Amino acid sequence: MVTFEIRRPRDGDIQKVNRFFRLVITDTFRKEGIEQKIEDMEEEIESKRKYLDYDLASNGQKRYFLIAVADDEVIGSIEYGPVSDLIRTCTNEALKDLVEVGTVFVHPDYQGKGFGNSLLNAMFLSLKKKGMEEFCLDSGYDNAQKIWKKKFGEPDYSLKDYWGEGLDHLIWKVKINDVLK
Repeated sequence: MVTFEIRRPRDGDIQKVNRFFRLVITDTFRKEGIEQKIEDMEEEIESKRKYLDYDLASNGQKRYFLIAVADDEVIGSIEYGPVSDLIRTCTNEALKDLVEVGTVFVHPDYQGKGFGNSLLNAMFLSLKKKGMEEFCLDSGYDNAQKIWKKKFGEPDYSLKDYWGEGLDHLIWKVKINDVLK
């Protein structure tokens, strides 16, 4: 059994979290069979770094991260922030007033062991404490989509072939009380 804590990131965590992003995103692209899309991968890594910077610079007001740490190593992350332009555009602004939960990553060595669920539950409680009743979440990754379908059911929006033939983008709108049963 791995002992870990879920907490807010600190300034001293920046390098560890950024290394974690690179590791997990590179692994995800490999598992999805899109590792040749180097530019897309670098853009994704850079966007996560910026989100972390926004969190730390705004004390969680512009972005809000939680990280899972075991033995001084970052093993997971989750954040929420404003709904992305992709979600706003593809839903015709229907979800613009919600927050988007994202950057749900678990270190490859710790996947499938419940760490992602622990991060999700911690985030759901954080959102509820802040008075939020709903959030949205999206994914273009096939493996993640399978997980989200198990957790949240069929997506509210399905953008067929958005990333290319057979590569859909899915968006869920989720009620917090439904996931905190």
